[in-house]
Amino acid sequence: MPIRSLTPSEGETYDASQKPPPFGHALKHYFAFDEDFVNLNHGSYGSLPLPVLFSAAQMGYEIERNPDLFHRLKVKPLLDKARESVAKLIEAETDEVVLVPNATHALNTVLRNFEWREGDVIIGATTTYGAVTNTIRYLADRSEQPRPEAVAVTYEFPLTHAQILDIFRAKLREAKQQRLNTPFTDVPPLSPWHDARAENAQGNKIVAVIDSITANPGALMPWQEMVRVCREEGVWTVIDAAHSIGQEPDINLTESKPDFWLSNCHKWLYAKRGCAVLYVPRRTQHIINSSIPTAFAYVSPGSPEAKVKGTNFATQHDCKSHETCCTASDTPERRTTRPCSPSGPTSFATIKSNVALPLPAERTPGKPEIYTPERLKKIDLYLREKLLLEWKTYAAHYFHAGRWWCRCSAQVFNEVSDFAYLGNAFNAVCKEIEETILVDRSG
Repeated sequence: MPIRSLTPSEGETYDASQKPPPFGHALKHYFAFDEDFVNLNHGSYGSLPLPVLFSAAQMGYEIERNPDLFHRLKVKPLLDKARESVAKLIEAETDEVVLVPNATHALNTVLRNFEWREGDVIIGATTTYGAVTNTIRYLADRSEQPRPEAVAVTYEFPLTHAQILDIFRAKLREAKQQRLNTPFTDVPPLSPWHDARAENAQGNKIVAVIDSITANPGALMPWQEMVRVCREEGVWTVIDAAHSIGQEPDINLTESKPDFWLSNCHKWLYAKRGCAVLYVPRRTQHIINSSIPTAFAYVSPGSPEAKVKGTNFATQHDCKSHETCCTASDTPERRTTRPCSPSGPTSFATIKSNVALPLPAERTPGKPEIYTPERLKKIDLYLREKLLLEWKTYAAHYFHAGRWWCRCSAQVFNEVSDFAYLGNAFNAVCKEIEETILVDRSG
């Protein structure tokens, strides 16, 4: 049977030697959006450029021509090249980086590989992404012993980086102060409290899951400084950097030294959905005994092979599909966008990342008078359906600190007019909500 030959259509390729189009609507030519869709929610799922989509289709046909040839001989060099490219972006060694389906998968790989003991603590935050919060909660809820205790840091934005650090440090110390009889001697290798001679001691540990950029609200956190605080306090760090790679500039993991770090490549790095990077430095690779799910290359920690290979961290994760090999190197020129802390009600034309919606606010955050759980669900669904089905636009919306907000997540294809259109949509839909769902605030 003849093999189909793929020829790129308009927008599926470009001449890298030519001057790229200007930022804005001229770049929509390289994306597959519906003509009438105004996308201001790039951060949730990413937006795949057509040249990358075309390359993925080409690779799909290449795989199916001879699956054994590809998986047994060709895929490993491609994966190694992709890992090397990603490692350079985050200033890490190639063998400290693996590719997994998404950031939640990466986080589960780390948290489910820790050997938990009764009395251990996992610290998240009230702004932690829902799936991450639920993973922490599951580990604390599961029936089998031992299990860690879940603790949350409360953040109510807007906050300065100095305030965030003060709140975070206070919560770490509070967690230890409330457990004075718990020996927190299982500390990360770079902590001043680490004793290599007692590495196998049966002490307890505290693990902090830290956002680099919170999802809702979209706020850049001082995560490098938070890592330093944890190191001083003898706390393990897992950095959920789902929104960082491709958006946050000058990431240097060799310098910032988190114990674990993970980020989605299919959001701001333009990789094919879904793909994420998991960084585990050599000093903590002994924690990751198994990939999730356990791979063919698994090495039992007690086996003679483990004494030679260790946990075989990188090889265990060499099972991603061809999608991982589609890198962002062929995509149109891109820019870096920075999130900012929530601001008050304002015009969308000011292009702030987080904007308060024109809906009433609770007089006392945390004490609902207007927004019951049932009403919150109704408003969330109403916003989704109206924005997507009637207005053909979207930006993430969320409830924080007693009021509704939206997070505008722009990309190189957006212009100021997109924000104005989204603002008109939110104003109209919020007015409808006031006249329907909120018309009777007694129940």
